[in-house]
Amino acid sequence: MSNVDLNKYKDFVEAVTSADSNDTKSFTERLTALDTETGVNMSLLLTGAIGMSSEGGEFAEIVKKCVFQGKELSADNIDHLKSELGDIAWYWINSCRAIGVDPNDVIAGNVNKLKKRYIGGEFDVFASENRAEGDR
Repeated sequence: MSNVDLNKYKDFVEAVTSADSNDTKSFTERLTALDTETGVNMSLLLTGAIGMSSEGGEFAEIVKKCVFQGKELSADNIDHLKSELGDIAWYWINSCRAIGVDPNDVIAGNVNKLKKRYIGGEFDVFASENRAEGDR
């Protein structure tokens, strides 16, 4: 097995990373351009995206400990899961606000997407793995 030179890898990673990720000035200019061009509240969008990811991680951590590490799935832990779901919902609503969409429309779109995917209204392994073009 060959040795890896992590400093060479670091240089490679820098070269294949966008200017907006590598440089704060480029990043802030991109945020300003997106905010101006689209009307999307980029600060709120970033808050929502990072917050949902963070809170989702906290939710997953509780589940991981109960499933794989012997932590009791107690009423207290279920209450903690419920609290994390509330935090996820808070960030999700802020994300809806950031891009100017009605959260009811988001859920309606999800229901319609799943109705198309699962014709007959029941989960199907084949349909879950073999989606139609454009089915996200």
